[in-house]
Amino acid sequence: MSYKTSDPQYLRMTGEPVGKLIRELAVPTILSMLVTNIYNMADTYFVSGLGTSASGATGVVFSLMAVLQAFGFMFGHGAGSNISRHLGAGHLDDARTYSAVSFYLSIAAGAIVGVVGIAFLDPFMVLLGSTPTILPYARIYGFYILIAGPAMTVSCVMNNILRYEGKAFYAMVGLTLGGVLNIFGDALLILGFHMGIAGAGLSTAVSQYISCVVLILPYLRGKTKSSFHPKYFKPTPHIVADIIMTGFPSLVRQGLNAVSTMVLNNCAGVYGDAAVAAVSICSRVVMFFSCITIGIGQGYQPVAAFNQGAGIYSRVKKGFFAALKGGLCVMIILAVISFVFAGPIVEIFRDDPEVIDIGTVMLRIEAPAIAVCPLSVFGDMMFQATGHAGRASFLAGLRRGILLIPILLILTHFFGLTGLEWSQGISEMLTALITLPLVASFFRTLPPDAAQEE
Repeated sequence: MSYKTSDPQYLRMTGEPVGKLIRELAVPTILSMLVTNIYNMADTYFVSGLGTSASGATGVVFSLMAVLQAFGFMFGHGAGSNISRHLGAGHLDDARTYSAVSFYLSIAAGAIVGVVGIAFLDPFMVLLGSTPTILPYARIYGFYILIAGPAMTVSCVMNNILRYEGKAFYAMVGLTLGGVLNIFGDALLILGFHMGIAGAGLSTAVSQYISCVVLILPYLRGKTKSSFHPKYFKPTPHIVADIIMTGFPSLVRQGLNAVSTMVLNNCAGVYGDAAVAAVSICSRVVMFFSCITIGIGQGYQPVAAFNQGAGIYSRVKKGFFAALKGGLCVMIILAVISFVFAGPIVEIFRDDPEVIDIGTVMLRIEAPAIAVCPLSVFGDMMFQATGHAGRASFLAGLRRGILLIPILLILTHFFGLTGLEWSQGISEMLTALITLPLVASFFRTLPPDAAQEE
């Protein structure tokens, strides 16, 4: 009996109704992402009690987290997509090689960013958008995030491989535990021991390493097909290039997210710390709402990759539309909530009237973009999962760089603070419009399903 006809996970990924399968894979991912973003927002909430400049520091260092996650997601998605497609084709040893190579390379990448970042800490924080009054807080907070660099990058890899194998539950446990610990750590260290922003940074670093340990347990206990055993670490030029090329859209997505956040912070800094704080708060809120879209998309990715490898192309298409239907329904509701309750939402994080005024306008303008973001996000994720790195990289670049940065610079030049408030919403809407014809073209060229092995 062949692997394809005997392995329960293969039969599940290629035979279970796609809508049901995506829900099963998406729910744990959504929950873990919500908790992860809750603890990011917890940092913003607890630090807000230290003043507007401290609140601005969390937004500045958010760019640093994006840099680390850019490498983690590049290796994670690059390995995960290849692993899922190799498992779909029945190539187990190849899948394990991709997992081991990505694991060790991600640790190295996180360590390098951490060492270089600490060596040039002050100029790095200024580059990320610190004003003179924000810099003292950003320096302290950023130091702890850099210490956690290897844990952040390798956790991204383990999380994504688990998802691509269809083991999203294990990923949820690791990320959720880290998130919960960080929330309690913030309360203890900031409020209990009065450590200020250093408490928020230390709490984040410790929770990241604990989450990392929990995420590796399924691999050590043999719950996965992937393995990090050193014997599978075979970093041939072909495998490394394959991982980087497949994961490149994630590097573009997260890397440009970091760059655009730097540009946003620098543009906002012209209008004072209140504007930087408002940008930080709105970015966290929109990211929190986007967890639903990203979670559904990440539930769809292993379905797309596995069935692409298995040659069942009809399930790639059916899965996309099942994910899109659910994503649009949820995000339209959240868009209405963000528009109607924009002011009270911003006020949760900072009671500064100037911050609330700027943040309210910005969040309301972004509401329509929140509603349509599933189209661009799912299109990008589908192309990456199925190995079409060029189109995925293009769409990833549109959302956070190719469109956003020029629009931001042009609008702020001509319209000042109003241009800053409008830039992100316009960029998201244009990205969705450009994604639509690319997705339609892809589906028109999908071949018929391959004959399945009996």
